[in-house]
Amino acid sequence: MSHHTDVPTDVPGGPSPLPYRWTILGVATFTQAAACFFVQGIGAMAVPLQNALELSTAQLGLLLSASQLVPLVGLLVAGELLDRYGERWVVGIGAGVVAAGLLAGSLAQGYASLLVVLLVVGAGYSAIQPGGSKSVAAWFEPSRLGFAMGVRQAGLPLGGAVAVAVLPLVAAASGWRAAVLVGGLVALAGAVAFTVLYRRPPGTVAKRSAAPAAAASVSAPRSAPRSAPLMDRLRLLREPAMAKALLSGTAMVSVHSGIGVLGALYLHDVTGLGAGAAGTVLVAAQLAGMLGRIGLAAWSDRSRAGRYRPVLASMVAAAAALVALATPLGGHPLAAAVLFAWLGFFGIGWYGPWVAHLAEAAPPGRTGFALGLVMAVNQVAVILAPPALGLLRDTTGGYTAAWSALAVATAGTVAVTARGGKRRGAGADDADAAADVDVDASLVGATVSAPSAA
Repeated sequence: MSHHTDVPTDVPGGPSPLPYRWTILGVATFTQAAACFFVQGIGAMAVPLQNALELSTAQLGLLLSASQLVPLVGLLVAGELLDRYGERWVVGIGAGVVAAGLLAGSLAQGYASLLVVLLVVGAGYSAIQPGGSKSVAAWFEPSRLGFAMGVRQAGLPLGGAVAVAVLPLVAAASGWRAAVLVGGLVALAGAVAFTVLYRRPPGTVAKRSAAPAAAASVSAPRSAPRSAPLMDRLRLLREPAMAKALLSGTAMVSVHSGIGVLGALYLHDVTGLGAGAAGTVLVAAQLAGMLGRIGLAAWSDRSRAGRYRPVLASMVAAAAALVALATPLGGHPLAAAVLFAWLGFFGIGWYGPWVAHLAEAAPPGRTGFALGLVMAVNQVAVILAPPALGLLRDTTGGYTAAWSALAVATAGTVAVTARGGKRRGAGADDADAAADVDVDASLVGATVSAPSAA
């Protein structure tokens, strides 16, 4: 069985597609960085926000959770819209909602108003993650998908690094509302860039209306009743590759949340670093995460054990660093800086190979829904982890319990998912090959040619 996966090169009157896919990758990465810019900087603004609004650590964590609440449902809706209408307007409008929410939020009067603003931001951001991933999967063949997805996913730590460096300074100089305003302007730039520059892969526009029907014939049994399409789609979570993605994603987004909500406070309280030095360490962690997303995803392109092997390695490495932070070693400033950089590389970098693994495990024509489904379920952890970790910090008066809980959860996930089986058998692949005739060739290549999972 073989699939044509190269992007066609004959596009009458349009840009040359082989070079243009790098433009697509660039604009998807920039939009990701711009849309998450403000939210990724909230943790670094912990001290100014606590001073200005008199917040507890749990309340600070709730700010991070507020931006992730609406995506619990919004990711599912966005995934369906992406499969029906394509990426350009869904992602562009989503990024526009993020910008509008933050620009309006620059007028917020206090903590409650800021929570509402972040709810709106989360609604817009629901389209960015699955939409950007789907746009990259549509343009790149499997042999380069991991690297391309890693570059695109590096947008989040890249935006985080710039936000950590910039937003605390803006908040200190002009107040936290000015930082919100800057976040809104950056998000607006991302929305405009994606809307103007994004194009669908050559040869797919005419097939847009046929794709959902073709996808339905692949993703659901032919005998399934039409009255239960949602249940058929939710069965995706039973597939071993999807279950691995769900469990590992839940563990690692919790680790990422820990870095975001506790990092600056830990460096200030435990190691004695000032706000500037702590911010520098967090910038280094975000930059390490950016390199991790690219490097680990590139490794997944060449891993004979499958794309999931780098995810497993990331969980092991993150668990080891969390254990070290929970010991007296983590109280030494230099050691803490090294551990946070290590956590950045693996605790943030895991997302590159993870999302490539997820995209390839998705049924043909249902990449958007599959990405949205698993990301939506993971939102439970994204929502609960920040306030839970903040509450652990408040109730225990330290950070050991929080780091230990994350380490145990991550190590347990390694033990469970390392034993998983293959995603699908040869018979299923042959059935897919017969059914995906009318589906976009580049997207099929990106979603059905996955190597066996580790």
